[in-house]
Amino acid sequence: MKKDTLNQLGNIPFTPAILSTLYPDTRQICDKARYLEQEKRIIRMKRGLYVRSSEDGAMQIPFLIANHLYGPSYVSFQSALRHYGLIPERVYETTSMTIKHSRSFDTPLGTFSYRNCGVDYFPIGIRQEQEGSDTYLIATPEKALCDLLLKTKGLNLSNTKKMESFLASDLRFEMDALETFDRDLLEQCRQHTSIKSDLISNLIHLTNNE
Repeated sequence: MKKDTLNQLGNIPFTPAILSTLYPDTRQICDKARYLEQEKRIIRMKRGLYVRSSEDGAMQIPFLIANHLYGPSYVSFQSALRHYGLIPERVYETTSMTIKHSRSFDTPLGTFSYRNCGVDYFPIGIRQEQEGSDTYLIATPEKALCDLLLKTKGLNLSNTKKMESFLASDLRFEMDALETFDRDLLEQCRQHTSIKSDLISNLIHLTNNE
């Protein structure tokens, strides 16, 4: 077996069907996958989905994996906010938004969780980012913050003062960033959610980029 055979897969998660194209003479591809897993060349993320291991030379990209593990989905919430440098705390779970049912996967590479939203709300404020030759979907800063506000239980932010306190004290959000927020995008989010739209209204009032 050539050592570089799996290199053709790059860093993108793959299925046994994809693996079988690399080993066309292998009849039992699931047995082949188990062997490669035992050799620590691939990692099983869930039933029917694998990634190459770092020991095999792969660069494991959590956001790329998140997109493939359960989709359609995009990375959001604290995961995206930390990525943009808008909150200081480290994030130990990759959280995404999806139009499917909410799910969570505990994997050898960490926990990946998914929150459900409506199909009209989902496509607003998604961008593609590139890491090396790979691309993944992630919320814009505006959408990530809206997602967090809409999906956090028990928030009582009935006015802009309470919203400001939550962002600055609880979330430790980089408040100056609000001046750069796209209010049209925030308004789209507000119009396309059937819950807690008042929270986004209060967020819009905090922006100062008119």
